[in-house]
Formats: sequence, structure tokens, C-alpha cells
Amino acid sequence: MSGERGVLDGRVAVVTGGASGIGKATVQRFLSEGASVVVGDLNAANGEALLAELDDGERSRVRFVVTDVAEEEAVAELIATAPDRFGRLDVVFNNAGVGGAFGPITEIEVAAWDRTFAVLVRSVFLGTKHAARVLIDQGTGGSIINTASVAGLGGGGGPQAYSAAKAAVVNLTYNTAVELAAHHVRVNAICPGFIVTPLAVGRDEELAKSAVSEFQPWPDHGQPADIAALALFLASDEARFVTGEAIRADGALLAAGPRMNGLTDPHGAFRRYTGYADGSTGRPVEKRRLVPKDA
Repeated sequence: MSGERGVLDGRVAVVTGGASGIGKATVQRFLSEGASVVVGDLNAANGEALLAELDDGERSRVRFVVTDVAEEEAVAELIATAPDRFGRLDVVFNNAGVGGAFGPITEIEVAAWDRTFAVLVRSVFLGTKHAARVLIDQGTGGSIINTASVAGLGGGGGPQAYSAAKAAVVNLTYNTAVELAAHHVRVNAICPGFIVTPLAVGRDEELAKSAVSEFQPWPDHGQPADIAALALFLASDEARFVTGEAIRADGALLAAGPRMNGLTDPHGAFRRYTGYADGSTGRPVEKRRLVPKDA
């Protein structure tokens, strides 16, 4: 930063899903603005790779914790790492996610549905719960940011379980913003559209980019850094009066109508398979091929 003061100088943040995609870009942006960051991610290899990319000064302001965000003990430990290692907590970005359950609604397994909600909704509840405890006790306010999605704001934006879970994140954001306002704790959600991340593009990045160009008015593809910039604003004092918002960053995608099924399932796999996708956790996709009814 060449001696210039960053907007998060002296602040301490926790970022879940922080070893890849949007989370990684946010960790890097927060560090560049002077913050210390506790990074939680289930993928240890990605965490090690992130640390290897940082310079010595940045690395001294980072702690990486392997974290299953669906488990309360793990989330509580992650949040506690901030005051334990850096003396305080100011920002929590509940960002970790998976693609989750997919397939026809008649074929989705209950266990896959429940795992989707555990990672996408329970994790936000747990992150908010334990962050709020610390922030209220500190008495200095703070910012909680949740990753939702345009998929949670209308139909056709993603698989059923994923979309329903993201809608729950938006509503949880609204309600906790009201509850925590008296403590000067702000709670907001970011609703990305198509962002070029491993979770969004899957195994065929060029096909995904081509598909999104058909229905996203903005000509450029969304990048993790675009969401990181919005997270930085919400984490900063510039957003001191912004709370209870679900802010879209989608290149006018929702304004034009999402029509994202072709992107989320460019090969028609959701019609031919059912299962569960674990995103960038390093775990393999679980899937079962469906037998056509006329076979």
C-alpha cells in the first residue's frame, strides 16, 4: 500500500470459503486494505496454496483454519480465532458454498437436500450467531456479510435446493439486521449473478461464459474481484448506514430475467442425473444416472 492507510487498517475479518473464488479474492482485497484475516475453508490444499501466494507481510496477518461450516463447533472455533490471534473481530463474511443437490425434484434425495441447506443456510446462521456474540460483547459494532445469489430472488436461477437455500439466506439477513441494529452490527447480503469461479463454471469454463453472454446484458463476465470490492464497501465505515440489504451484483441479469438454467446445466445433466455437488471442497461429485421412463 506504499505507506497509504487502507480502509480496513487495524480491522480483523473472518472469511469462510476463503481459499478459492469469491472468498479468496475477498481475503486478498481485505489484506491489501490493511485488515488481518482469519480464513476458513474445508479444502486444506487450497488454503495452503493461498498462503503460498501471499508475501511475508500479508502472511503474518492471516490464519487459515480447516473448517466445516455446517458444524457449530467448527464455526465457533473459527470465529474465536479472530480475537484469540488478533485481539478483536470487526467483519464476518459468511461466504462458503456448494452447488449442492441437483436433479429433477422427483428424484432428489432428502440427504442431499439437507446437506445443501446445512452448508448454505445453517452455516450463515452459525457464522452470524457466533459473530454476533463477539461483536455485542466488544460493544464497538461490526459488519456481517452473507453471500446469497440472484438464484434466491426468482425462479430459473439455479437448482431447486440451491435457490431455496439462497432465498433463506436473504430472509435471514433481513431479520438479523433488524435484531442486531441496536448493537451497531450491520448485516447485509450480496447476491452475485454469474461470477467466473470454479463453483459457477464447473468443468467447462468457455461453455459457461458463452451461455451467460446470451442472457446477461453487461458485456463482461463477473469476476471474484467484483464481489470482493462490494464486500469491502460493506465491511468499511463508508457503509455505516447500510444494513438489511440484499445487494445484487449481476450485470443486470435479474433485471433482464435470469433464464440461467442453461448456464447452471449446459449439458442437460440435471435431467439425466441426480446427486450432490460439493463445490471447491475437494470432494468428488456424487451422482446417480436416471433411467428414462420410456427405457
